[in-house]
Amino acid sequence: MRPTASTDPGAARGARALPRSVVALGLVSLCMDTSSELIHALLPLFMATVLGAGMVTIGLVEGVAEAAAAIAKVFSGTLSDYMRRRKPLVVAGYGLAAITKPLFPLAPSVAWVFAARFFDRIGKGIRGAPRDALIADVTPAPLLGAAYGLRQSLDSIGAALGPLAALALVALFASNLRMALWAAVLPAVAAVAILAAGVHEPEPDAAAHQARPPLRLADAARLPFRYWWIVTLGAVLTLARFSQAFLVLRATDIGLPLALAPGVMVVMSGVDAIASYPAGIAADRGHRRALLGWGLAALVAADIALAAATSGWALFAGAALWGLHMGLTQGLLAMLVAAESPAHLRGTAFGVFNLVSGAFLLVASVLAGALWAAFGAAATFIAGAAFTALALAGLLAYRPGRTASG
Repeated sequence: MRPTASTDPGAARGARALPRSVVALGLVSLCMDTSSELIHALLPLFMATVLGAGMVTIGLVEGVAEAAAAIAKVFSGTLSDYMRRRKPLVVAGYGLAAITKPLFPLAPSVAWVFAARFFDRIGKGIRGAPRDALIADVTPAPLLGAAYGLRQSLDSIGAALGPLAALALVALFASNLRMALWAAVLPAVAAVAILAAGVHEPEPDAAAHQARPPLRLADAARLPFRYWWIVTLGAVLTLARFSQAFLVLRATDIGLPLALAPGVMVVMSGVDAIASYPAGIAADRGHRRALLGWGLAALVAADIALAAATSGWALFAGAALWGLHMGLTQGLLAMLVAAESPAHLRGTAFGVFNLVSGAFLLVASVLAGALWAAFGAAATFIAGAAFTALALAGLLAYRPGRTASG
């Protein structure tokens, strides 16, 4: 693909002059995450109370769907490198997810929900790596942090709006979950419309297009050492940052009313949304190591607060610190993956990063559940703090090159 510095005429207008395609992708994430999180907030309850599914079945539906998404990310990222095109795969991924949304309220059985959830997550897997690579393709290098920070911020706003909308709709429709689920269709359709009209990618170089190599996942081995250091750091962080469902479980564990438990996710996503974009700007100004350090420290503090929580205030404080960690680190990690990856392997790089993170999330969630069952909730979060401290020690001990550290 053409060099990123020349892909948008607004690139040179200052640190806040992000390409319009980046802003559009952020709005796409906001709309689709609102839709997805609305469904995610209601789906377990829908399967259990309306369709009569057991907890094992609900866990199987979620586990298989997320695993499918992680695997699809690798193949779609590598395919986008081979095609020298990102947008068609991004549109396909968001489009597939949008098509599945009406299937949830129409579902007559758990098998129907399983199919809808599976294809919804396949859509997420198809779009994830090409979308993140496309942001780097259209953004000048000095603005990468702000670009990923903005997308993360808007995505987190959607993650907060979804559960809020779910609570409001359940009240509005007198606990008619099917009616509430129908509301997820509108933001999903809006996401695809914004994507189709507002996102443009650079034309691939003709010579590079003609000389493209065979499609091989083995090309990941050609990625530089600093990239693999980022993958390792992301994996350890994911091991420390197990499924956020445990935050909601902790809310009910300390006696918070069930109706208020989703508020934990709203607080976490809200702080994430506030912190992400300023953190991206700070990363562009050379504060990457400090952001990682403070982000890790925030996660340690969050785990300690959640382990010790005996009241709603302490719980929400822990959730806010967790969101601060997400805001300081998630966009930054995406920026570092982009910065340390050759342009022609950028999709593969994001795919491998997401696959490794997804695998470690599965391991982390199983470990967290086992610790919770054997030793109680506090042990789960203390273990998270220990893994985070390990990542922080690795960050302080390692001295990457200028590109990775700023």
